Amino acid sequence: MIRSRQHARGSASAAVLLALALTLLVVATVYAFAAHIFPAPQPITAIGVLVDRQYARTLYAAGAAFLLAQLGLAYAVLRFRDSGAPARFSRGNVALEIAWTAVTLTVFIALALAGRTAWALDRYAPPATDALQIEATTSQFVYTFRYPGQDARFGRLEPRRIDAPAGNPLGIDPNDPNGKDDIVVASLTVPVNRPVELLLRSQDVVHNFFVRELRLQQDSVPGMMIPVHFTAQRIGQYEIVCTQLCGLGHGTMHSMLNVVSEQDFEAFLKRRAAP
Repeated sequence: MIRSRQHARGSASAAVLLALALTLLVVATVYAFAAHIFPAPQPITAIGVLVDRQYARTLYAAGAAFLLAQLGLAYAVLRFRDSGAPARFSRGNVALEIAWTAVTLTVFIALALAGRTAWALDRYAPPATDALQIEATTSQFVYTFRYPGQDARFGRLEPRRIDAPAGNPLGIDPNDPNGKDDIVVASLTVPVNRPVELLLRSQDVVHNFFVRELRLQQDSVPGMMIPVHFTAQRIGQYEIVCTQLCGLGHGTMHSMLNVVSEQDFEAFLKRRAAP
């Protein structure tokens, strides 16, 4: 009987190695975040600052749960490793299950309440009444931006008139006087510290508008006009990318957001205005 138990007893080395691997994983993960090995760029909007604060809260809460779970798993691997003894059935501990479920629920609700301001300002608050309206149209695999010109009104679009090689990628109706002074460009230029309302459209499939520094990401959906708004507070150039897998050329779909002074923005409009 003694020989059979010794033969059935597992090796402790496998349990030790697995526990060590889990511990090293935790240490490496914590170090990667604590040392800011992959830092995010600084936000350029007030809402972006709030989003970063909410991200930090969520990261701390999830990080603590990850740390406790993985170290607890490492302990369990060592404590309950195979020793040749008969297996014992456990029904668990109802009190502990209720406790950790209650703690999880409390943390989840607290994070939701803490982030409600950033979410509401980003998704539910209307744009400022004096916001600059710009239309952003996505298609495989380019961004096209349209400004309303001096009359502050967009011209009518007709899908049958879309002809990018002929210089009309949006299908602006040449018979509509409101479209005579519309400015169509391949990159987005906005004045610093001025509210902007971006009207997102798509000509073919679902695309996306994402600028890391804005902390803003929104899908553009065919048949829909989706408004988003922001106020950039730092002059500079920032990349716009598509985060939806929109076809074989998805990886090449990008543009630039140029945040400039008010004087430079007026100069940009004059340069781009139709003669």
